Amino acid sequence: MKKYFFLLLVATVMLSSCGSVKNVAYLQNSDYIDFNHSEYLYDARIMPKDVLTITVNTVNPEAAEPYNLIVRGSSIGTSGGSLQTYLVDNNGTIEFPVLGTLQVGGMTKAQCEQMIHDKLRPYMNAAENPVVTVRMSNYKISVLGEVSHPGMFTVDNEKINILEALAKAGDLTIYGVRDKVKLIRENAKGKKEVYTLNLNDANIISSPYYYLQQNDIVYVEPNTVKARNSTIGTSTTLWFTATSILISLYNILK
Repeated sequence: MKKYFFLLLVATVMLSSCGSVKNVAYLQNSDYIDFNHSEYLYDARIMPKDVLTITVNTVNPEAAEPYNLIVRGSSIGTSGGSLQTYLVDNNGTIEFPVLGTLQVGGMTKAQCEQMIHDKLRPYMNAAENPVVTVRMSNYKISVLGEVSHPGMFTVDNEKINILEALAKAGDLTIYGVRDKVKLIRENAKGKKEVYTLNLNDANIISSPYYYLQQNDIVYVEPNTVKARNSTIGTSTTLWFTATSILISLYNILK
């Protein structure tokens, strides 16, 4: 009888281990995923409230000077300065030197560079072929919840996927729910939407939400074990506090 009980106990432990691995492992069905839908290069698009750095380079440096505005130091005697940045307004436009109002919202960097290049040509010598470079200065994402190091992270190369974002945050803790990760995103019109991502499913690689946009927020929920432990911890603390107060009162009054 003890032998059968021992075998039953071992089987229960093994089944529990399998279940927990299934809940923890990422990209579990990768052998069956169709990667044809993921064969494209992601390129971020310019959104309202983005801060752009735009530089114009020409063979003759003087020809580019009107388009590369320098913000001088505010203190008297300060030399040098930094390149002017451009805040995209709610209509997706910026005010650019000489060219005036430019509609840049929804464009990729390459599209924006080409558009500015084409608009500059009439203002320059025919021999000049200006090189325009556009960069996003405030490309950030936030990762919250059951991760090792929650916080806001700057993305220098303006391209990051959900797994890379979680890696920046030190990966999920053992208490993080991997099949219900929340992605909070605001579109170009200011509408906020919440999407649920399943990290256990390898098909996430083909998801339109695999790559994160600037200002995306990723939230990892705690599992029931963490929630239960949190409740028990709080209840236990309150119980000990109440007990200590009663003991103190008893000692005073006796």
